[in-house]
Amino acid sequence: MSRIGLFAGLVASAFLSAGGVSAQEQPVSNPPVVETPAPVAPAAPAAPATSNPASVAPANGAPATAAPVQMPANATAIDTPMTGHPATSLALPHDLSPWGMFMAADIVVKGVMLGLAFASLVTWTIWVAKSLEILGGKLRARRAARAIGDAATLTQAGRALGHNRGPGALLVRAAEEEAALSAGALDHVSGDGLKERVASRLSRIEAAASRRMSRGTGVLATIGSTAPFVGLFGTVWGIMNAFIGISQAQTTNLAVVAPGIAEALLATAMGLVAAIPAVVIYNVFARSIAGYRQILADASAGVERLVSRDLDFRTVPPLSAMAAE
Repeated sequence: MSRIGLFAGLVASAFLSAGGVSAQEQPVSNPPVVETPAPVAPAAPAAPATSNPASVAPANGAPATAAPVQMPANATAIDTPMTGHPATSLALPHDLSPWGMFMAADIVVKGVMLGLAFASLVTWTIWVAKSLEILGGKLRARRAARAIGDAATLTQAGRALGHNRGPGALLVRAAEEEAALSAGALDHVSGDGLKERVASRLSRIEAAASRRMSRGTGVLATIGSTAPFVGLFGTVWGIMNAFIGISQAQTTNLAVVAPGIAEALLATAMGLVAAIPAVVIYNVFARSIAGYRQILADASAGVERLVSRDLDFRTVPPLSAMAAE
């Protein structure tokens, strides 16, 4: 029995080892994957059509978002949230040059700016015209004063000046006319009356020449004194309109306030541009005209000396008078 049992055990172990080897040589296959279909969500109802794309709400209950607002190419959008109000989109122009600010200004501010620009044009026109006039007047007055100083008698001075129409020639001719009118009385009276009459006529000629040379400078004085106040009026008006715009926009953002205030301050700048040159040019002309008056005064004094010399030579023999000439 022991032998038979041992033999049966060997046979059984041989079968078991053969089965293990075959099991190791056979490839292991993956188990099949069972796909479970996902639950289908109920379809959401279609949203009604509307003309405003910003008012369409999403189907899942998410909060609605407004569509972006298209701004002009030359504008900047600024959100200005206020308490209890939705954000306000304001468009600000990029063109903040002087010309752009002028075109965007109020009609009153535009009128002030145009008036100041015209006043500045008048100032520079007067400067060019009056400079040429004063220069020419000084040259003629100097030539006349030189001719009068070089003459020995009133007649010689008149010949030197000829038919010149300048103030110097007018002084000499006025003295000659007064001497001719008083010639009949000089034999009976002294020459003091003639000197007084000549001095009176010469002073009037000087005053007329000075008034003629000063013509137009009063406009410069007016522009120089009133232009800053006119520009200030435009500034006050423009700032008032800026504050009105602030109240309408319901914001104090500097980017919103700045353009209106800049337009208003442009009026003050133009007032100063018109006033400062006018004051400077007026002072220059005042000094130049004072110098012109001094030249005329020198010429007038020379004419008075010639008249006095002629009166003294009335009692001198003709040969001595001819020698003096």
